[in-house]
Amino acid sequence: MEFLHTMVRVTDIEASLKFYCQGLGLREVRRHESKQGRFTLVFLTSETDLKRSGLTGAERPLPTGLPMIELTYNWPAEDGSVEDYGNSRNFGHLAYRVDNIYETCQRLVDMGVILNRPPRDGHMAFVKSPDNISIELLQKGEHLPVQEPWASLDNIGDW
Repeated sequence: MEFLHTMVRVTDIEASLKFYCQGLGLREVRRHESKQGRFTLVFLTSETDLKRSGLTGAERPLPTGLPMIELTYNWPAEDGSVEDYGNSRNFGHLAYRVDNIYETCQRLVDMGVILNRPPRDGHMAFVKSPDNISIELLQKGEHLPVQEPWASLDNIGDW
């Protein structure tokens, strides 16, 4: 068995790409649009995983074995209605190791993203994507020294 990707449904492809690419630093490596099926698939991976694989991201078809997220955007129906995916927590979360958790969290906060679980310990934080997908951020290597304002921030909502 070989892992391919994790799929999450998104309701606003541009807001999601901003969050995952500009906020988390992922890179789009493949896109597929189906006019007949009325959907767009966007595959993202991290620069670290891309480098580790020895790939550039331009290979077609993109070889398997590269950890990816598939953003699935189902286009609005002919009448303009959109499917409500609800607020289900049965998915769990996506997890990413980051080089500097404080810098990553600050970049996300600057974008208006709420830190549901701030990195008080210099090691772990949780945020949510525009479509309410929980994202766990873990500090690469040892915990960073505890520092303000992160140490004093409270949890907001759930994750």
